[in-house]
Amino acid sequence: MSKRDYYEVLGVDKGASKEEMKKAYRKLSKKYHPDINKEADAADKFKEVKEAYEVLSDDQKRAQYDRFGHTDPNQGFGGGGAGDFGGGFGGFEDIFNTFFGGGGGGGRRRDPNAPRAGADLQYTMTLSFEEAVFGKDTEIEIPREEECDTCHGSGAKPGTKVETCSHCQGSGQLNVEQNTPFGRIVNRRVCHHCNGTGKQIKDKCRTCGGDGKVQKRRKISVKIPAGIDDGQQLRVSGQGEPGINGGPVGDLYVVFHVRNHDFFERNGDDVYCEMPITFAQAALGDEIEVPTLHGKVKLKVPGGTQTGTRFRVKGKGVPNVRGYGTGDQHVLIKVVTPSKLTEKQKQLLREFADISGQVPDEQHESFFDKVKKAFKGE
Repeated sequence: MSKRDYYEVLGVDKGASKEEMKKAYRKLSKKYHPDINKEADAADKFKEVKEAYEVLSDDQKRAQYDRFGHTDPNQGFGGGGAGDFGGGFGGFEDIFNTFFGGGGGGGRRRDPNAPRAGADLQYTMTLSFEEAVFGKDTEIEIPREEECDTCHGSGAKPGTKVETCSHCQGSGQLNVEQNTPFGRIVNRRVCHHCNGTGKQIKDKCRTCGGDGKVQKRRKISVKIPAGIDDGQQLRVSGQGEPGINGGPVGDLYVVFHVRNHDFFERNGDDVYCEMPITFAQAALGDEIEVPTLHGKVKLKVPGGTQTGTRFRVKGKGVPNVRGYGTGDQHVLIKVVTPSKLTEKQKQLLREFADISGQVPDEQHESFFDKVKKAFKGE
């Protein structure tokens, strides 16, 4: 299956800035992350988004992609005659230099020893309803790669040195030449002697095995802001993977999952709840006590209130996560009909119905009694 255009994958224009692409990547990576999205193709979409961002966020890779698309220019070029890229075919030599560098200049190639940013990490945290509303300070423990303390990231055994690769002279790449009837084709490939690092370690560090990094579990303090909602994420700067060759450290993104509450429901910064009241309270009116996230409050219910009536209690909802005030609480009244009445209560209701001009057709027989009679033909 052919790959989709990377700009299309991220949903941005070809002239999009790095910041625009980063925002699009964060939004889509959260949407399709397998820990959050349980759809069958979520993992594939997540990988597609990640791949697109890795290419377009790198200036050199993006320039190459804009020029060639998904076609790999490293697959080689054939000459147009019996010659080669050497003397007499300056045009081909210029093309070679454009892609691979070399010779007297003109070309650009990636320095294997150039600083590179560390990878970002993601951590999913589950919060109770109240923790999300009010926020909290907490600690999390994450596994991540860190610089080896024994060799200080060099990968070499203490007391020894890292040497420049003698096969690629530190470039990290090798030229592979092949003669064809149409000329000499030169491919540039990653040096398999140094794996593209441009360095060779004869005596490897016993702690990290020459990687210069070890896996550790690190405790990190996280301040969760009040009002965080389900699915939102928090960026913790500089807590991702360490950079390569002195590059900047990546970031940690904490994605939140908020559990439901038994009594309250949340919609944005507002909360909703149901309050049961008796028929007498609804008919005569009353002042009832309502629980809120911020403590109990008094709510005046006017006489004649119908079931389904909604009241708003201002400022008793969720604090806005960006500090823009606090939401409200909406109280939905539910009039509860008693299922069991004493004889005196029944008599009083009969009198009430008589005064109101409403004579109820009281059902003395149960539903099951009526069913039995129907089968007996009574």
